This record gives sequence, structure tokens and C-alpha cells, in this order.
Amino acid sequence: MTTARRATPSVSPFAEDLRGICRLLMEGVRATTDLAENVHANVLGVPARVLVGAGGTRTRGIARLAYSAVRGTSDLVGSGLEGALTKLSRHLPEDAASPRRDAMLAVLNGVLGDHLQTSGNPLAIQATLRSQGQPLRRDGQGRLIAPPAATEKLLIQVHGLCMNAAQWRHQGHDHGAQLAADHGYTAVHFHYNTGLTIASNGRELARWLQGLLAAWPVPIERFAILAHSMGGLVTRAALLEADAQSQAWVQQLDQVVFLGTPHHGAPLERAGHLLQATLGLTPWTAPFVRIGALRSAGIRDLRHGSLTDPLSITQAVTASPRHSVFHPLPSGIRGYAVAGSTQAAASNRRMPRGDGLVPITSALGEHRDPRRSLHLPPAHTLRVMGTGHLALLSSPDVYRQLEHWLA
Repeated sequence: MTTARRATPSVSPFAEDLRGICRLLMEGVRATTDLAENVHANVLGVPARVLVGAGGTRTRGIARLAYSAVRGTSDLVGSGLEGALTKLSRHLPEDAASPRRDAMLAVLNGVLGDHLQTSGNPLAIQATLRSQGQPLRRDGQGRLIAPPAATEKLLIQVHGLCMNAAQWRHQGHDHGAQLAADHGYTAVHFHYNTGLTIASNGRELARWLQGLLAAWPVPIERFAILAHSMGGLVTRAALLEADAQSQAWVQQLDQVVFLGTPHHGAPLERAGHLLQATLGLTPWTAPFVRIGALRSAGIRDLRHGSLTDPLSITQAVTASPRHSVFHPLPSGIRGYAVAGSTQAAASNRRMPRGDGLVPITSALGEHRDPRRSLHLPPAHTLRVMGTGHLALLSSPDVYRQLEHWLA
């Protein structure tokens, strides 16, 4: 007599969210305790530092025992909560998906995505290609299955920092969906963890596109990528990866359109880096450098628009961002760039201000050094006045230009 095997209960996404949040909270308690002890040790260590030139990050005696007790208690509570949530998972709701939840996850991953991945937190977003809001499936051999209504025109949309695939729809408009309705494109979204390095996300995008193009059921007549903000840098990193690995999909790519992409970096991240460096100048503020360091690898890459992996310590000492290698678009691919400006109209100023996050010259890939410019023809660029960074996603002027370039 054989006994039927009991099916393994599926893990509730809601339970996974709770486990991830619980883990982050416990890590937050530990990090706050470490920060408090570091400040405490630095303040108490000033006399010793003056006399012998040595400081520390840990207290001594009773204070050290107290801080250790807080860490031990938080670890114990965290383990107990995770165990309880594991037991309760089969009784929790099966589906926790909602636009609000997805948006919150996208922001969390943008800020802490590298930490979420390295710590194995279930809140970490895994890269996928999506069509009509659903991840593309694979067949029994692990090969991607193209969308059922695949056409001869393929449009890949790559979102920006702290965003997700669904947020291409802004103010009721989605450029990709409209191009599909008006001009026969099949829109596919790359959904990814924006807190990881741009280089790693570029490798993921290249890998997914290689699989998608191999599975596309009809001959492709037009293949374009539409990228917003950080998504443009991820796209350029994917092109580097495809060239290095001799991937076939890049030979089929016709056009790339960048919307508000910081090709030469974003001033806000440079300001964040300066603040972090300033905090480290005194023993009283040095512990707070950890707070500045919470910015994800993806955000730090935006300081100079980095497309490659971080340099080693030896390389970083001798390298200068100003003289680092700039990677142009591969030959044969037509590039287009759109820059927004929060000014209502052009003025007599030398250069209108940017879209609130990205300067116009950075968005258009322009640079005083010809070696660091994308060299896009004037007919391949557009400046949209009175339009902020996110408003590029719903601008009628932008859509009309996309029709001209892509249709």
C-alpha cells in the first residue's frame, strides 16, 4: 500500500512581506544600537584620543554590557517573530499584490535593494520581463515564452530608480501602451531591483533580452528600447554586456530612446556623497557616515552615471571620474534623447534648468569634452519645457516625438 505524498504548502506572499519587514526592523534596531554606541565611544574617547591618538567604536564596562544586551534581545525577538510567521504563513492571505504594495517595494528596493539582496531578504525584487502586467513564463525546458499577441514590432520599456513596470502609466497615459495601440508595437517591460549596481542590472537585462529574442515567434521588423531615467543607464550597460559577450540581440536593435537619463550623473547624488564625506571629518559626526552610506549601490552609481562595476581599491586611488572611460552607443543603433525643463519657456539664460533631477546637458548626453559626448544629431533630441522628471512619462509633446521617431 502506497501513501500519497502531502503537497508542500505554498508560501504566502503576505507572509514573505511580513518576514522581510520583520528582518529589516531587527536590523534597524541593531544598526541604531551600533550607531549610539559608536557616538558614545567617540565622545568618551576624546581625552584618550588627544593623549595617545587612538579612538574606538565600542564602549567599555557596564555601557558595553548594556549595548550587548540590547543587540542580544533584538536578535532573540527577531528569531522568534520569524519562526512564528513561518508557522502562520499557511493561514495568511495568498495574494498581497496591489499597486500600492508594488510601489512601496520599488522605493524600498531603490534605497536598500543591494542590502536586501545580499541579506537574502524576501522583499528584494528579482528581475523579470513583464507583459500586460504579468511576468513572462518559461516552458518545460526553461526557455522564455513570448507574449501570445507578439507582433513584428517589439518595444522594451526600462523604468527608472525606485519605480516599477506598472509606473510607466502616469496620469492615465503609458507611452508604450499607446504605441502598441496606435502603431502595432508589442510592449514588454523590464522589471528590476534599482538598488543594485547599474552594471549588474545591465547584465540581467542583456540576459533576458537574449532569451526573449530567441523565443520571439515572428520575424522582428522593428526593435526599440524606451528607457526612463536610470533605465537609460541600465540599457547602455546592457549594450556593453551584449558587445562583450557577442550576444545576438544587439544586432537586431534599431533604436534607443532616453527620457531624462542622467548620462553624466545627477547633482543630488553628488550632493549626498559630499555630505557623507563631510560627516566623516570629526569624531562626533563620523558615526553618522553610516547613515549616508545607506544609499544603495544603484543610487551611488548615479553620481557619475557609472555603467561598469565599481573599481578595486587600487584602481580607485588612481582613477578620476572626469577622465574615466565614456562608452558611446554601438554603431548601427540610432539613439534619441529627451530632456525636460521645469521652466515654462526658454529664457535668455545660457542654459535652462533641468527637470528637477537631471540637468539638460546630462539628459542629452552633451559634454564639453567630445570624448564624453553621445554626439546625438539635433533631430534626435528634444527639450520639453514646463515638464518635470516624472511628467516626461505622460507628456503629449514627448509622445508626439516618439511617434515621429519610432513609428
